[in-house]
Amino acid sequence: MHTTRRSFLSLLAASGFAPPLPLSAATGVMAAKRDMILRSHRPEDLEMPMDGFSSWLTPIDKFFVRTHLYVPKVDLASWRLSVEGEVDKPLTLTFTDIEKLARVDSVAVLECAGNGRGLYEPPVPGLQWEYGAVGNARWTGVHLAGVLRMAGVKSSARELIFDGADVPMGTMPDFQRGIPIDRALMNDVLLAFRMNGEPLPIQHGFPLRAVVPGWSSDSWTKWLTRITVSATENTNFFMKTAYRHPGKPVAPGSAVDAAAMNPVTSLRVKSVIASPVNGAAVPLRPVRIAGVAWSNGSPVTEVQVSTDGGRVWHQARLGNDQAKFAWRVWEYTWTPPAEGFYSILARAKDLSGDIQPLVQEWNPSGYLYNVVHSVGVRVGAAGQGIPASAAPASPDLPQSVKSACIGCHEIDPIAQQRLTRGQWDKEVDKMTRWGAQVKPQDKEEIVRFLFDHFGPRPRR
Repeated sequence: MHTTRRSFLSLLAASGFAPPLPLSAATGVMAAKRDMILRSHRPEDLEMPMDGFSSWLTPIDKFFVRTHLYVPKVDLASWRLSVEGEVDKPLTLTFTDIEKLARVDSVAVLECAGNGRGLYEPPVPGLQWEYGAVGNARWTGVHLAGVLRMAGVKSSARELIFDGADVPMGTMPDFQRGIPIDRALMNDVLLAFRMNGEPLPIQHGFPLRAVVPGWSSDSWTKWLTRITVSATENTNFFMKTAYRHPGKPVAPGSAVDAAAMNPVTSLRVKSVIASPVNGAAVPLRPVRIAGVAWSNGSPVTEVQVSTDGGRVWHQARLGNDQAKFAWRVWEYTWTPPAEGFYSILARAKDLSGDIQPLVQEWNPSGYLYNVVHSVGVRVGAAGQGIPASAAPASPDLPQSVKSACIGCHEIDPIAQQRLTRGQWDKEVDKMTRWGAQVKPQDKEEIVRFLFDHFGPRPRR
């Protein structure tokens, strides 16, 4: 059972906590979120529930939120975007300057590279996203290539580095991501200031964010304030160490040196079953199976559905709404042959011939999960569904854990982990490097507590 944002805030309200008021238009509007799955309260990380997959455009109140650092407060009157580095004419643009440029719309999927991390076995550290760290929106803005042409990109340019207004906590590295200059100059890359026809909400990057269709969301930097055109590769932590993938199968549970991996870039072909949900009880009559599918810009050409665990596959009907980088809505009507328990699977295929795998290749950071989605349903009057597991009660925290861990974030990012003792030891070392106040004499107690309460266990 997931903790939703609504239930979490209700508990806080009972103890005197008041949620932040909406911000003004000059500093961005705080988008209301509805029935989201809480992954982290502070910084805010919210996962879309399964009913968010029921439409072509994801409503903003259902759109997932990924925040590495605290959401900055941006004053639009003083906000500026600088374009510097390997350019002939460095630029400093106001929001009004950007609004005067030719506008363009793009419907595109935004997906966190770690979407599905919580489904990997053996488990890997990090936010334990399952299916909903993704959404499909209409982004409105200007061509990044046009802004770069205004600045005059030099022939020495190799990479573009995005930086936002968010500020690191402690000694945590600043969140910066780069994309190759060739990718930056493609006309599909935008600097967006509207989302689904509305001004960009503050959680989604007000006043300006990068939109890099077909690539995972780590390249879609929010709260943009600076674009640096560089003659060399970015050596920031989030390029050289984080958001890297081995690019080949590795043994589950093995460690891979970051230097031997490549930066995460494009998405993989993927489908999700939105209805019925896992564990549902359905009547013995025609059942609508529905969901969405997407890829990295190579259009989804078909979705196949199996209702017998993968023995026989049937073509689903694709919806008419489509765009190169958007997801496709699909559906299939199934008439169960009899009462009983059934495993429903869905797999997507794109124009390049790429198809979802039946078994997921493991990687040490839990990126780019795209295994065939399956749900179990019970058909008939006897079917009462699969009972949900109760979330484990949060243990009392020793003072050493409160002092070291509950400062930059709450307990929720910790409680969702299922890590080995060795993994917890490495996590404590990493957080110490990032500014966590871990006394040497307390480290053993902290690691032992984390392992005892949040060690390996079956996924609920």
